[in-house]
Amino acid sequence: MRVLLAGASGVLGRKIVRELTAAGHEVAGLGRGAENTLRADLLDREAVLRAVDGHGFDGVVHAATALQGKSLMRHQDMEPTNLLRTEGTANLLAAARETGARRFVAESMVFGYGYGDHGDAKLTEADARFGPRDANPWLERHVGAMRTKEELAFGADGIEAVSLRFGLFYGAGATDTTVLPMLRRRALPVVPDKGRALAWVDVDDAARAVLLALTVSGAAGQAYNIADDAPLGFGSHVRAVAQAFGAPAPLTVPLWLLKPAPLAHTIMSSNLRLANDKARRELGWAPTHAGCATGLQALADHLALAEAAGPLAA
Repeated sequence: MRVLLAGASGVLGRKIVRELTAAGHEVAGLGRGAENTLRADLLDREAVLRAVDGHGFDGVVHAATALQGKSLMRHQDMEPTNLLRTEGTANLLAAARETGARRFVAESMVFGYGYGDHGDAKLTEADARFGPRDANPWLERHVGAMRTKEELAFGADGIEAVSLRFGLFYGAGATDTTVLPMLRRRALPVVPDKGRALAWVDVDDAARAVLLALTVSGAAGQAYNIADDAPLGFGSHVRAVAQAFGAPAPLTVPLWLLKPAPLAHTIMSSNLRLANDKARRELGWAPTHAGCATGLQALADHLALAEAAGPLAA
């Protein structure tokens, strides 16, 4: 297949490129950065169409976000990504039509089911509403953007759309570049989980799901939860990172102390677990590790061995 990938320079995007090329597919990155094959701002429809003019693709992947390097403390930190999920999706679907692409894979995430406490049962694609409307105007903007992204993709004529609803990312290129440095600076406080848990997924496993979504014929028109088997509270996840890498344990603070950081407060007070049975059954996807505690320890061991072996081994 020839695949157009928006978001190729991000953590997930780089791993998608690796998975697709290893499987023999050809990938063209679309974005503003010099590392992209085709240069255009995803929010500029005419620029996107000029960039793909004369090219043909079999599939398009929308994995573009503006989250890299963001602290996600304030609701405003999500605004650029919200635009990529709404206007950017419409522009990419136009590019898909112009280039003859049939399959469209949309990256989505666990919070598309809504922030807050969803109880202890794992949500499935069939029994939980995706993109519920929220009375909080900021949360409605975030969830509404995820809802719109799916609606645009599934409603596009002549397009076989697949939506992947990812758990929160951890793993190589994610944990070791974001959470771990903050822990070592003692700059990442957590709140008591109090029974709350969130869905997580190794970013390498997430990239593998994208490959399957592009190539498994029965996936068209479907949404899939992509998460490991063991939901874990945000605080417990951060403590597992500290334990695996020998970093200082995070400071535990009361939840009310995070109210000046409303987006972080909302994330850490959410209880949202995902069932992955449909992805296992229909995509043939399964997480490499049952839970992130095991995956984090495997990552720490791998990085320690690589460091000990030195640059020649790498």
